[in-house]
Amino acid sequence: MELLQTMQVFARLAELGSFTKTADAMQIGRPQVTRAIQELETSLDVRLFQRTTRKVRLTAEGERFYERVKEILGNVAEATSMFGQSGSTLRGRLRVDIPTAFAQPGLIASLRDFTVLYPEIDLSLGVTDRTVDLVAEGVDCVLRIGELPSSSLVARRIGQATMVTCASPRYLQEQGEPQTLSDLSAHRGVTFLSGQNNRSLPWQFLDGASDQTYISRHGITVNESNAYVECGVAGFGILQAPGITLDRYLADGSLVEVLRAYRPRPRPVSVLYPSRSHLAPQVDVFVEWMRERFPILYGRWLEQ
Repeated sequence: MELLQTMQVFARLAELGSFTKTADAMQIGRPQVTRAIQELETSLDVRLFQRTTRKVRLTAEGERFYERVKEILGNVAEATSMFGQSGSTLRGRLRVDIPTAFAQPGLIASLRDFTVLYPEIDLSLGVTDRTVDLVAEGVDCVLRIGELPSSSLVARRIGQATMVTCASPRYLQEQGEPQTLSDLSAHRGVTFLSGQNNRSLPWQFLDGASDQTYISRHGITVNESNAYVECGVAGFGILQAPGITLDRYLADGSLVEVLRAYRPRPRPVSVLYPSRSHLAPQVDVFVEWMRERFPILYGRWLEQ
């Protein structure tokens, strides 16, 4: 195996901490990963990894070598892209993850446009509401909405999503329309359960200059984005979601916005990817493509 490729294998193993995950991520056999690391350690005459039955981690010498390898791979990536790359020459696998709520016809069709523009990039699309560990699962980038916790990931903001509080006409006919935030206590709600701990996501409101939060104590709870919206359409109660995910329901009257005067501050929409200096060129072009395309798709519900 050539030295540059060996360095790439070393760097990915350092990030993933697993020979099997590294093999899967680089689409090579596990024995190739093992052999590459053994040859590298032999040539350097130093042990780079501590190996246990469950985990592979860098030694002190491996940590120092990893920092230099990141710099080298970053320089190589910069040098090879300095004259630009056309869609026909960009190739490789690209693993992208998006929230279930964003897996809508408009975005899916737009992803098709991306594959036409870059036919040599093999796109793998994950759709889930759970939090994905990009490094451990070998995912290149994710699309996320909301404030992001501090992490080693790089976040590129592509806009801010307008949040809408709404209910079905049937529900409003039966229960009446809330006029103020204090009216919410008399209403049923559709509550979204988020994350592994099934945490109830509060609704956010802006009352004058004051941010207010509210969690409905009566109604139905749901842990999947599409089912969450469908419960609102079915008349279970009031819900709050990004206008991006509600557009067609608001357009055809299946849902009606309420408490418009208390619309909350918009929530950021970002593309996240691991903080690596040797960012694959297919990831770079996808992030830039999303920054351009997403506002075009959802301009009505997206602020810059």
